[in-house]
Amino acid sequence: MREIITLECTECKNRNYSTTKNKKNTRDRLELKKYCPHDKRHTLHKETK
Repeated sequence: MREIITLECTECKNRNYSTTKNKKNTRDRLELKKYCPHDKRHTLHKETK
């Protein structure tokens, strides 16, 4: 049931992280504050396809 997703930075639009999520429990798109190595700070990362 778990599906691999990628997380994209909202500031620089680079895809920095990949993770998994359970599609049954979490239907909407995932949003996490993660460290962006290109911006060198913590930014909001959103799920992409």
